[in-house]
Amino acid sequence: MSHDPSEGQRAHDLATELWPIPRSITGQGVRSTLQILQREIPELTTSEIPTGTKVFDWEVPVEWNIRGAQLIGPDGEVVIDWENSNLHVVSYSEPVEREIDLEELQDHLHSLPDQPDAVPYVTSYYNRTWGLCLTHEQRVRLRPGIYKVKIDSSLEPGVLNYGEIVLPGESEDEVFISTYVCHPSMANNELSGPVVSIALARWIKSLPSHHYTYRFVFVPESIGAISYSATHREHLREKTVSAFNLNCIGDDRAFTYLASRLGNLRIDRIAKRVLDGRENVRHYSYLKRGSDERHYGAPGMDLPIISLMRSRYSDYPEYHTSLDDLVNVVTPTGLQGGIDIVRECISTLENVKVPVATQICEPQLGRRGLYHLIMGKTVADEILLRVDILSYADGQHDIDDMSELLGQPREVLETMIAELIEHDLIRMQYQSVS
Repeated sequence: MSHDPSEGQRAHDLATELWPIPRSITGQGVRSTLQILQREIPELTTSEIPTGTKVFDWEVPVEWNIRGAQLIGPDGEVVIDWENSNLHVVSYSEPVEREIDLEELQDHLHSLPDQPDAVPYVTSYYNRTWGLCLTHEQRVRLRPGIYKVKIDSSLEPGVLNYGEIVLPGESEDEVFISTYVCHPSMANNELSGPVVSIALARWIKSLPSHHYTYRFVFVPESIGAISYSATHREHLREKTVSAFNLNCIGDDRAFTYLASRLGNLRIDRIAKRVLDGRENVRHYSYLKRGSDERHYGAPGMDLPIISLMRSRYSDYPEYHTSLDDLVNVVTPTGLQGGIDIVRECISTLENVKVPVATQICEPQLGRRGLYHLIMGKTVADEILLRVDILSYADGQHDIDDMSELLGQPREVLETMIAELIEHDLIRMQYQSVS
């Protein structure tokens, strides 16, 4: 189910605009990013949580901002200039202006011997220090001597910012979609999630009507998801029917589904069916989690959340490096594929109703004349199948789910469900919060 390929190109153009912004978990970079996203979807609202706010077992950190950085060599040459890549500075580095010899400097340098042409992405959110990142090719060429280091940054009380888009539907039950806006210039690991989410919000807005309310959130990874969960916990638990965590969803290499914590929710089954029709599909259990699904799906939050990706974080060689770019990694066609898989899952939620039993406990079939053959099986087999259908008519299993679970063709179940509807033992409705 591919749609207008210009969606992927529009998402890629938006990612290109967002690319140079120096993002971290707090600071002006996040605010600038949210302002651009708000231009795309005016319904996007922004909120802030002050430094020091207790959020579950965590605390909102001080705000970090950076204005520039350089490393100047013994002969006056500029070895590193933050203006060339915002990955050159370890995120949350303290301000520094000093002279330092190469031996001591090495303790503050980060490079990748196995990827000598890549600048690594390194953070130190909760440990006060400073650091610089460079290619290993640059590092091995450093000559002994005294270097000048300047990092023009600040660590001060401030706020954590996040954005959200709420698109009301016919029902107050919600589909929750989360992505993050905290990494600097990386394409798949950062920009693919927000631009795909914006494309999906634009599509939802274009529909003549939709049953569910859609809540999109744009948060800093981990601390942002924790903060949002802490401030919206009761609402999310009460209203969320299904949820998606979107990241690393813009390359052309794979399609990836990471299961919910329980692994057998309706959204799990829908995602498996959507992806299994494609090539190069990877399935992971919740035990392989590594992004915000681990917060939203944790005990006490218990959101019915899965993660959808193209190449999963850590599974592609450019991950967390300057090589994760908008030329060789994230493409318009890759982004279009990401948009399409989430949209197909949403379309199933919107268009496929689920059977719901109208009676508590097993109903008496005999007095309703339901001890008879309609499918050419034995009476006992047909009675058992009716009972099995009723057992899974819990509002969480659609007909395709029952077909897989009971090992029966869809058309057989459709016939029997129609009969049970006629006898007021089943009604068809949208999935709701159980």
